[in-house]
Amino acid sequence: MFAKVSSLGLFGLNAFHVDVEIDISRGNPQFDIVGLPDTVVRESRERIRSALRSCDIGFPVATVMINLAPADTKKSGSVHDMAIFMAVLKGMRMISADLDGCSFIGELSLNGDIRRINGVLPMVMLARELGIKSVFVPSANSSEASVIDGIDIYGVDNAEQLIKHFRNEELLKPCTHFAPPETAYNEILDFSDVRGQQSAKKALEIAAAGGHNALLIGSPGSGKSMLAKRIPSILPPLTFDESLETTKIHSISGLLTEENPIVTKRPFRSPHHTISSAGLAGGGTIPHPGEVSLAHNGVLFLDELAEFDKKTLEILRQPLEDRKVTIARASGTVTYPCTIMLIGAMNPCPCGYYGHPKRKCICPKPKVTGYLSKISGPLLDRFDLHIEVAPVEFEDLSSTKKEESSAEIRKRVSAARKIQEERFKGTGITCNALITPDKLQEMCPMDDAAETLLKGVFDRLGLSARAYDRIMKVARTIADIDNSEIIRKQHIAAAAQFRSLDRKYWGDR
Repeated sequence: MFAKVSSLGLFGLNAFHVDVEIDISRGNPQFDIVGLPDTVVRESRERIRSALRSCDIGFPVATVMINLAPADTKKSGSVHDMAIFMAVLKGMRMISADLDGCSFIGELSLNGDIRRINGVLPMVMLARELGIKSVFVPSANSSEASVIDGIDIYGVDNAEQLIKHFRNEELLKPCTHFAPPETAYNEILDFSDVRGQQSAKKALEIAAAGGHNALLIGSPGSGKSMLAKRIPSILPPLTFDESLETTKIHSISGLLTEENPIVTKRPFRSPHHTISSAGLAGGGTIPHPGEVSLAHNGVLFLDELAEFDKKTLEILRQPLEDRKVTIARASGTVTYPCTIMLIGAMNPCPCGYYGHPKRKCICPKPKVTGYLSKISGPLLDRFDLHIEVAPVEFEDLSSTKKEESSAEIRKRVSAARKIQEERFKGTGITCNALITPDKLQEMCPMDDAAETLLKGVFDRLGLSARAYDRIMKVARTIADIDNSEIIRKQHIAAAAQFRSLDRKYWGDR
């Protein structure tokens, strides 16, 4: 008896359709799975045998052959268990219902329960594109899958429910479409908690308004980490498309929950400085996303930047330019998106007090040079804003004056992003930091005074072409905050000011 059941697979972020074909014929009792399955897929034979017994159904005493088509694509994980189970039932004629237009994804346990899996969202998105009408998923994944509109999602608790549904004994009901809630900021740390640091706050407002990378340098206790952790509170909410892109990455990483099946807040990832290259950029036999991709459409914060392994940091150079990470393995090549704001924070030397106005640095000059040299010139060039975080004065700490809240700053940031949204409509660009070189002159018109000042800055500081581009983009953002279509002299002056710290700390390297 031949039967065919639809399933879905996943390699990296890319879902693909799988036909589970079964042939049950007379012969020696055996159960084989072909079609390039990995060890986990082969082990599904024992899970299916046991699940059938739990439903009081005996496994056929015959030659059972399962083929996972296309046969030249590697199948991995336990995602096909439910589809193979349904194919066995169909081949045994235990169910007669038409399974065309249905797809099955989920892991079976030995007692017939159906367990949650990772990566449901990208697979359901593909199912909708292929015209599949119904997808049966584990109940624990049903909220995540129901985010996708236009397709029926059925959450299944156990194998017995499936059998009863297709025998018309006890029909399952499609899940209600999950509408993501509005982004809530009340649980996020607020800028009103930060005393003083008006210059650093303004710089981070500019970074948030344009999606720019920023490097915070200052002595211990000056508030670098405190400032960085509050950046999500001033970022505009995710659009639905951005939310789906980010959720796909979190889905395959198993970071979603039933309560929060879709990412509605911009991610904020803060890995420890001992992280490996694979942990930061992604990797593994079947490449998984790293921290740089998990922060997609959000913030990647690297605290104690100079303590990270230098080779690990250098891996970031290409992703920061290309906005994607490509990982090649023998099993295939996977590309993960990583449009991020990179925020770095570091001390200027091992003791932390090099350049401090009141405390003396105890580090020998070679130690200071060696510490700063952990941040290479090309990586430093990729930070649009270099922000010096000065020690907080006693007057600021003891002041009873109310500091500006994140909500007030976010209004200005959102207004600037709205201007950018109108400017870049139809181009695929979402913020000033992503302006491509071919559109730079068109999107960043300057008056004569601004152009003269920029030429003088370029010649005096010996800037690279990349630094020139980034000054232009930051100036464009400052002009947007001022609601000015033309970049003026003061905008260039402010943007150039944020490129001076590399001369102060790294100038004599």
